[in-house]
Amino acid sequence: MKNLLKVERAKQNITQAELAVRVGVSRQTINSIEIGKYVPSTLLALKIASVFEVSLNHIFMLEESDWS
Repeated sequence: MKNLLKVERAKQNITQAELAVRVGVSRQTINSIEIGKYVPSTLLALKIASVFEVSLNHIFMLEESDWS
């Protein structure tokens, strides 16, 4: 799964640490999501989308390899 989390953070000038506090996880978790090492739970993904006031699909997208 790919994501535009880093792009959205940059647009709104939010640090990884600030986002982590707002959604209740560690900064390391946000970093791991951004670099594709961790796929967030549905609940966490929804919280992140809510912080940026965008749809879930705007930030998180399935890749072809996710279907196999």
